[in-house]
Amino acid sequence: MDEVAQYNIERWQKLADANALFTRPWLNLTPESARERVDSEGLLGDLAGKDVLCLAGGGGQQSAAFVLLGANVTVTDLSEAQLERDRLAASHYGLSVATVQGDMRDLSGLGSAAFDVVFQPHSLGFVPDARVVFAQAARVLRPGGIYFFAIANPFYAGLSESDWNGEGYVLKHPYIDGAEIVTQDWDWVYPAETDAAARPEPCREYRQTLSRLLNGLVDLGFSLLHLSDTMDLNADLSAEPGTWDHRNAIAPAWLAVWATRE
Repeated sequence: MDEVAQYNIERWQKLADANALFTRPWLNLTPESARERVDSEGLLGDLAGKDVLCLAGGGGQQSAAFVLLGANVTVTDLSEAQLERDRLAASHYGLSVATVQGDMRDLSGLGSAAFDVVFQPHSLGFVPDARVVFAQAARVLRPGGIYFFAIANPFYAGLSESDWNGEGYVLKHPYIDGAEIVTQDWDWVYPAETDAAARPEPCREYRQTLSRLLNGLVDLGFSLLHLSDTMDLNADLSAEPGTWDHRNAIAPAWLAVWATRE
């Protein structure tokens, strides 16, 4: 286990202990709301009986949505605390998921061409080179299968509402593949009553330029199905400058990519 994996394991244990937003299972889903959560673009079709891998996607969120849609779900994640939430969510719905603790950069414990969908929520930026993960996803995906991932918008990674200078949001981090970006978590990640001392270390991510992301997919035989830079967009130009809603109206935070591979 390298230093990157060790850091992520320790940080996500602390995030889970603090009940951070991304560690809270989705326990009030219906099939309709589950579909909206994982397939708002309508690209996945009928999921009944399909094999879905939630890649580095522990926390009892996306896995719960997929099991409610009839899929056979496997979740892999470095964090045992996060995987426990997947088991909790599945039990809540009277369903089951398979959980595998492991690094997204090494899926050797999973069979080749084993999944119809590889679904990766925001986690790809936690490793220095996304292309290593792409290669793993390509191996476990069946021909014609779909790979989805969400990631920090490459142009604005590391930008926060506190970067407002009175006229705009100041970009300060180099646009270089693999550049480490260390930022504080947003306040809304934690319950309001969370003591600052209970929060984990700052978030450590690595920039993946748009060229690395798209060329990395192309080099492995993926074709782009859909790209969105408005995923979960909560943008309001009338909001107070220096707030999350205003910042997101100027510089959208997320990128979502849907790809397929024959």
